[in-house]
Amino acid sequence: MLTGKHLIAGNWVGGAKTFTSQPASGEAHVFSAGTVEDVVAACEGAEAAFPSYAATTREERAVFLERIAAEIDARGAEITAIGSAETGLPTARLEGERGRTTGQLKLFASHIRKGDYLDRRTDVALPNRQPLPRPEIRMIQRPVGPVAVFGASNFPLAFSTAGGDTVSALAAGCPVVVKGHSAHPGTAELVAQAVDAARIACGLHPGVFSLVQGGNRAVGEALVTNPLIRAVGFTGSLGGGRALFDLCARRPDPIPFFGELGSVNPMFLLPAALSARGEAIAKGWAGSLTMGAGQFCTNPGIAVVIDGPEAEAFIGAAKFALGAVGAQTMLTDGIAAAYRAGRDRVAAGAGVQAVLTTVCDMRNATPCLFEISGDDWLGNHALAEEVFGPLGLIVRVRDQAQMKAVAESLQGQLTCTLHLDADDHAVAAGLLPVLERKAGRLLANGFPTGVEVSEAMVHGGPYPASTNFGATSVGTLSIRRWLRPVAFQNMPVGLLAADLQ
Repeated sequence: MLTGKHLIAGNWVGGAKTFTSQPASGEAHVFSAGTVEDVVAACEGAEAAFPSYAATTREERAVFLERIAAEIDARGAEITAIGSAETGLPTARLEGERGRTTGQLKLFASHIRKGDYLDRRTDVALPNRQPLPRPEIRMIQRPVGPVAVFGASNFPLAFSTAGGDTVSALAAGCPVVVKGHSAHPGTAELVAQAVDAARIACGLHPGVFSLVQGGNRAVGEALVTNPLIRAVGFTGSLGGGRALFDLCARRPDPIPFFGELGSVNPMFLLPAALSARGEAIAKGWAGSLTMGAGQFCTNPGIAVVIDGPEAEAFIGAAKFALGAVGAQTMLTDGIAAAYRAGRDRVAAGAGVQAVLTTVCDMRNATPCLFEISGDDWLGNHALAEEVFGPLGLIVRVRDQAQMKAVAESLQGQLTCTLHLDADDHAVAAGLLPVLERKAGRLLANGFPTGVEVSEAMVHGGPYPASTNFGATSVGTLSIRRWLRPVAFQNMPVGLLAADLQ
């Protein structure tokens, strides 16, 4: 049952300010809108919880994560129903995303049980070393403190209330304050109920987890500038993320802001692969480009091909495949309007030619396809800005040298993809040193939509793909964002944490 309230340090709290959800279908609901005072209370609860939660054993936290997964699954039908109504995402997508969410929880439980993430190091004492003795030094990774997490619009489960940022922070030993996304407040509340039920079952401090719903920009600003918050996780737009990043940097005590801000995720189709299977690549691209109405941060919006008959065939196949895709419901009216604005911006670019244009209105999106020469692309860097939706742009370059110039012109990306055959390896070898400086994940003969949650995954990249090129927001490596190394010199063993003894 929905309460329409915030969860603040174990209490369901309402308020005078409210907002009404805007579901894609079904009944709208009224929710309390967050205030600065709500943020302060949640942060104070998180700080009060930190000493005891940071002192929990890895096994205790692993059990907590597994219990959250079980509580989410116990509410699975309700979560799917309201999530689909709020976002317009199909039931199968929500069911799959719930599996990913609970899978992340179980993966991190397994990960922290192993203890490798602690990166424990010991320098034994050398009392007889000349000219000076060496002390004993033991190092371990320790949680940073309360963490703020911003829910994402496009992943109401896997990147929101109990998504990757929240799970990795809780695994590290950090209490979490979530700023829920107003696109899916009902989904956020049901998941928060699951987290709180798990917290109660595990006997943990109530401040370990809080959810503040809605609220204006001042609420988000209050969260990242609260002196008790020690790090921030964000998935969203470049403009919104950059504004919060700047606030974190301007604090009297600057804190890390781990923002995943999206990218155009270019694909480079090398000559042999384009000649041998250009049509198949075009069909696969169309499927990836329109998956979930193109509302993925890994959406491959750019395809780079060397001009010629093979490029013409590829463009024709892509147009045919995209033309068969009907209208899809987008997550919010605002996102749909932004998609149309992005489409119009691309269409107005110098040298841009329309391959497939479609009409969409209200909350619907239909695919669009454009092409441009390599010369015109290199002269208009605005075309490398993300359009959040099912829009593709084909860059027709003169030769391999200009393909490399396009790669060199890129800003930071989440992903870059090479479509190649054996005869393309020499060309690929020239591109890889460029692309590995541009992206956090490089793919061969695949499509970047669908990010595996695993030990080796990197979901991040140089700015503007993310605000910290050394981090990932997906996979077990993401736990490092919420940890800092602490060295203990000549400390009596009995005073050390059990993990360091």
